[in-house]
Amino acid sequence: MAGAKISNHSPEDFLEQIKKEERGKLKVYLGSAAGVGKTFRMLAEGKNLQKNGVDVIIGYMEPHERPETIAQAEGLEVVPPHNVKHNNLSLKEMDVDAILKRQPKVALVDELAHSNAPGSRHRKRYEDVQELLDAGISVITTLNVQHLESLYNIIEDATGVRVAERIPDSVVAKADFIVDVDLEAEELIERLKAGKIYRLDRIDTALNNFFTVKNLTRLREITLSETAKMLDLRQREVLPSKSKPSSHLDVMYVLTGEEENPGTMLRKTKRLADQLNAVWYVVHIATLDEETRVMSPKRQTLAKALDLAKHMGAHVITIKAEDIALAVTQFARANGITHIVVDRPEPRTWKNLFKKTYFDILAKNLPEVDIVVG
Repeated sequence: MAGAKISNHSPEDFLEQIKKEERGKLKVYLGSAAGVGKTFRMLAEGKNLQKNGVDVIIGYMEPHERPETIAQAEGLEVVPPHNVKHNNLSLKEMDVDAILKRQPKVALVDELAHSNAPGSRHRKRYEDVQELLDAGISVITTLNVQHLESLYNIIEDATGVRVAERIPDSVVAKADFIVDVDLEAEELIERLKAGKIYRLDRIDTALNNFFTVKNLTRLREITLSETAKMLDLRQREVLPSKSKPSSHLDVMYVLTGEEENPGTMLRKTKRLADQLNAVWYVVHIATLDEETRVMSPKRQTLAKALDLAKHMGAHVITIKAEDIALAVTQFARANGITHIVVDRPEPRTWKNLFKKTYFDILAKNLPEVDIVVG
């Protein structure tokens, strides 16, 4: 697939692409926070396409009672959402079947990371979007950077917020066009105070929590960094073969069921693999002792970690072995692993001062491999 277009492109580029392909094209307006103008930009492009004779509909939009956004949607056909019943509530979700039946050339779909109501065909809206793309319908969508799975811990450290709705980075990385919708923190806060983002009764709470200059500046930096990283990865994918490195890179992380916080380490390893443009392996070493703890909390944590690794796109492999270091060594040698990420070892005490650690054994057995302490 050709490299994603980030920021520097004209709307005509997207128009040309949707005319060429049988599978739909995906364009993502990526922003640092609510209110930077993603939905407004998405709608503006929809109207521009419509003026150029393209059949465009609004598949789903969240106006959040913002007058500017509502006004921008005027003149665009809306496919009404359908109601999903859940716990005596009637929740509105995008009507995928209605859009497929309508068969527009382009669907505008807000909030890519949205979790659908229980009982919907797909768990997440990005899965709905993928179905539209497979049917030949191009999609323009919106997303805030904090919803990228690999950034979960980074966002929490930077802002103190734990983001519940997350999507695999690969969904965005594979987009045909990615546009960074950038707005300075001070300007965004002024928009908030003017009532252009949230209702008046929510403004003080937002200003005292998430919408601080520090948080918004950090999120803006992260957004710019992520878009640059995605562009760099895609450019490396399409380099002529003679310009590529002579050797490939493989990053490996090992799960044994003893990890205290495997999710954090998985995200770190995923980001390292992306930065190196490397293949990412997550290897689960299943010992007899670990397999006997079927209902233990650690076993449940391990199962969630394996699901997360698959969700983020890792090559997940399970190996039954009793000697973990030996199994890792053999797998690394057999598969040409170039980097292994390990958890930070426990501090040495006088009791284990001379005992070889897992890190020591790997470093000795695999001198050609970079052992990275997470």
